[in-house]
Amino acid sequence: MNVAVIGASGYTGLELLKLLHVHPIFHLHYVATTQGDTTIDAMHPALQGVIQGNVEHVDIQAITSRCHIVFLAVPHQTAMELVKALVPSGIKIIDLSADYRLELATYEKHYCPHTDKENLPLAVYGLPELYAKALTSAQLVANPGCYPTASILALAPFASLIEGPIFIDAKSGVSGAGKTCKENTHFVSIHENMFAYNPLGHRHAPEIAEKLSFLGTTNPTVYFVPHLVPITRGMLASCFITLKEPVDAKKMVEKFYAHAPFVRIRTNPVEMKHVSGTNFCDIYLKQEGNVVYIASAIDNLLRGASSQAVVNANIMCGLDQTLGIPTLAYVP
Repeated sequence: MNVAVIGASGYTGLELLKLLHVHPIFHLHYVATTQGDTTIDAMHPALQGVIQGNVEHVDIQAITSRCHIVFLAVPHQTAMELVKALVPSGIKIIDLSADYRLELATYEKHYCPHTDKENLPLAVYGLPELYAKALTSAQLVANPGCYPTASILALAPFASLIEGPIFIDAKSGVSGAGKTCKENTHFVSIHENMFAYNPLGHRHAPEIAEKLSFLGTTNPTVYFVPHLVPITRGMLASCFITLKEPVDAKKMVEKFYAHAPFVRIRTNPVEMKHVSGTNFCDIYLKQEGNVVYIASAIDNLLRGASSQAVVNANIMCGLDQTLGIPTLAYVP
């Protein structure tokens, strides 16, 4: 199957190129950025001698006539303009931006006016453990970001039993901030340093709350505090909840994810290094009465973006979801 990647210059775009290059079914056929006029190995020198080809300007006609699937690794607002043009062709679309992850009112409150309301109902939220059945018939998938992926996977087994506020303390590697350098991502700012950013105001909090409400949490209140830590990749979300009734939390999680190939239940506290370079989400929990601490670790660039996008594409195309998906961590 011929595949296109639009927005291949960033970190998630690079990971998509690497994953698709070794995929046994998907063929990397079309690579584009808004600038174009370069080559893959000039854009990503690490790929010299490995992946060759031109990087083109975005051309909707070329994509829809030559490809079966398109990955959009572009910012929000840009994605909705592309989706609007791509949907009529019937091509399968996996959008890594936030443009189709939320209901309209929630999106416009926390992002910007939505210019593709017509196609918003077509989108399936791309968490395979929760929406695999819907993904099999989807044309448009809204691929979740890293913080919601880690947090929702930790909390989903308990969604209908959560009582009171949800507290999430999350930490991410600097690659989660994107390739464009900002003041607080300069080496001198982040090296030997750690800090919270946008505490209790980050726009992933309403996404987490919305999805938990769909799973059965009554009027969820999410207190979410993200931190930037001086590592390249990885994410750890520590979630604290109170349950309506005493249950065996570990048994609930084990049952909930019994058939999930990319969720591992750990007996010891999770570590980012154990999932770096993979699509795994590692989960650990500790319980005292009705209070439960759940920690989840993922690779923010892979499970939090690119490898999860390829898993979604596998399911959309009727393939085994594990096909071509990395499972060997970058250790030690």
